[in-house]
Amino acid sequence: MSLNQRLRATELDREWDVVVIGGGATGLGAAVEAASRGLRTLLLERGDFAQGTSSRSTKLVHGGVRYLAQMNVALVVDALRERGAMLRNAPHIVHALDFVVPLYSRIDIPYYGAGLKLYDWLSGKRSLGPSHILSAGETAAYLPTVRREGLKGGILYRDGQFDDARYAIALVRTLEDLGGTALNYTDVAQLLIRNGKVEGVKAVDCETGESFDVIAKAIINATGVFADEVSRMDAVKPQLSLAISQGSHIVVCSEFLRGNAALMVPKTDDGRVMFAIPWHEHVIIGTTDEAVQQTEREPRATPAEKTFLMEHVARYLDRKVTPADVLSVWAGLRPLVRKGNAATSKLSRDHHIVRSPSGLITVTGGKWTTYRKMGEDAISAAIQSTALSARESATLELKLHGWIEPVATGHEAVYGSDIAQLQVIGNSDPGLNALIHPALPYRKREIVWAARHEHARTTEDVLARRTRALFLNAAAAIKSAPEVSRLLAHELGRDEQWRARDVDSFLRIANGYKFSA
Repeated sequence: MSLNQRLRATELDREWDVVVIGGGATGLGAAVEAASRGLRTLLLERGDFAQGTSSRSTKLVHGGVRYLAQMNVALVVDALRERGAMLRNAPHIVHALDFVVPLYSRIDIPYYGAGLKLYDWLSGKRSLGPSHILSAGETAAYLPTVRREGLKGGILYRDGQFDDARYAIALVRTLEDLGGTALNYTDVAQLLIRNGKVEGVKAVDCETGESFDVIAKAIINATGVFADEVSRMDAVKPQLSLAISQGSHIVVCSEFLRGNAALMVPKTDDGRVMFAIPWHEHVIIGTTDEAVQQTEREPRATPAEKTFLMEHVARYLDRKVTPADVLSVWAGLRPLVRKGNAATSKLSRDHHIVRSPSGLITVTGGKWTTYRKMGEDAISAAIQSTALSARESATLELKLHGWIEPVATGHEAVYGSDIAQLQVIGNSDPGLNALIHPALPYRKREIVWAARHEHARTTEDVLARRTRALFLNAAAAIKSAPEVSRLLAHELGRDEQWRARDVDSFLRIANGYKFSA
């Protein structure tokens, strides 16, 4: 069934209450917010859900320790509240994690200790546990591979971690559970404006090229770094000035930490914090903050960023990271609201809502942890600006699709309450229980599941976002692509020509995740 057919099956010709443009964290948060308040909601994403920034984060659910240094206490408090909501509402995807700050100067111990005690205090009842000052020996026990020469001690604190793309899929499923509709590979080519007011969008099925008009009472522009593109369709000069920042990460094997705690680098040469974090039995090292002039759908880490990450983490580990050690490297773009000429690393992560005279509502800025609050504010603005009648917001306590307690262990825990149905697929055909590659934890049944239940349309969708294969090990993902495409083609009814194009498209993207690219 084509996307257009799927949309027509949901009564295309009816008037929607809300159309959300953008299927990343912000757009999904807004769509779930709208549907949960009883509004007829449609979300349109021109690529795949979370294809851009929202699948390329540092995988943290946090208040933002470094924002305390910027004295942005309000942002930290809001984020800590949202951290608590994410842990409650999606425990199958979000969990607490120990972080250790290794310190090589005795003067730094009370300084950082006091800052993290303030973080504890701001957490209040939402605290994940108090921070502690550690001796050098205790620090090394938490971080077995930490550089011990000159180590004076450390600070232990707790924050949250998640799988960003899998969380996005949980939001898609939650939207559908609430009666909303989410369509990927559906572009918005034009805003429909009559008498100076936005009344809908002209959407294009990216697979067939067919276009169709969608009428709605409220249009939400939640397209992140591409927000200005939609704003220009409004024929009104964009009312926000966006600064685009690039953050890059590298991934290495778990031997570089050999423990369950994350390492936090308190201050890099450019004044940022940096992390080495255990994630899916690998280690993520990141992130950078580089201003960029152009928005790319597939940004690439620069040689300077790769060097920066390797050099900085080497100051804290007993083993250097070399290019041969890097299994995957990726970059993401952040939409920041520009204020003056400040460096992007100094710009606030606060979000902003803008109402155009036409009625178009743009929401941008922010970060993953505050996605729900961004969605709530955007939909509240839409309700205030239109004749929409809706219930009060309830998403702070809304359990997401897959919610389950107790939570399973292993990488399939992200499926939550769907695990049993996933296993039924394997039971129906034992061959689907085989791994897609020996270096990856994913099984063929997950590819089938992604096609049947999670809107996966391409091999890239499966290997980059339904599983995290490409982000963990680019070479292994490339080798598994032909078999993944074969399984996907069988589920979607595609022919050999489609398979060839699909694999070729994936390889062009995946080769960029190799360190040498």
